[in-house]
Amino acid sequence: MKNLKIFSGLLLVTFAVAAFKPTIGTSSKIAEKGFAVVELFTSEGCSSCPPADALVARIQKESAGKPVYILAFHVDYWNRLGWKDVFSDAAYSQRQQQYSKWLNTSEVYTPQAIVNGRTEFVGSEENTLRNALKKGLMAEANTGIVLSNLKPSGDKISLQYHTEGERNGSSLVIALVEKNASTKVARGENAGRTLSHVQIVRKLQSVELGNNPNGSVNITTPAGFNAEGFEVIAFAQNNTNGSITGATRAEFPATISNGTK
Repeated sequence: MKNLKIFSGLLLVTFAVAAFKPTIGTSSKIAEKGFAVVELFTSEGCSSCPPADALVARIQKESAGKPVYILAFHVDYWNRLGWKDVFSDAAYSQRQQQYSKWLNTSEVYTPQAIVNGRTEFVGSEENTLRNALKKGLMAEANTGIVLSNLKPSGDKISLQYHTEGERNGSSLVIALVEKNASTKVARGENAGRTLSHVQIVRKLQSVELGNNPNGSVNITTPAGFNAEGFEVIAFAQNNTNGSITGATRAEFPATISNGTK
């Protein structure tokens, strides 16, 4: 009888796992180890930002294949100094202001880096960033996330998500990220320079998780969207203190990126 109960329990686990089968455009399996979400608040109008942009580009290259998720948010409050950052958005400035409340800091600035929603520092401080990455990768994720069925349709992309673990009081934050871009800056503090960027957040959307582990999202694509040059990063974030409890990424399927069916 004891063996029968064990066998029944194994069958239930098997059926539960089989019930969710990610298909085309699926992210990696639900995390069972640490991770690091690096949010860099930057601007093409800020002369102190290019070293931070270059640092995260190096980290991005070094961390290929690892659970390190870099997000560059271009804020808009530097635009008043003569150069409008084409990647800037007031929503990203507002996100930085929200972090000021979550982390109880007295001001916002660029370049500012925040790791896993809890550790903030000047974005060009390499040793501090590497130590924060090491700490994040050593800690276990509390929320597992799987993205699936990632595909563009018209001026939108659609995807499905599945979450496990810690969800209550959290939101799933989903970022459409452009992997690489460069701009020749004509005015402002960086006038005459050609600036290179990685992991630029082009769209950001948030979904309350609550008790429902599954859901779907539609995101409007930016002008000039090309699936080959983009990816999606999603992470679970506590609504009260900003702590990030899990993250993942998903690439667009090669058949879509190459323009074939």
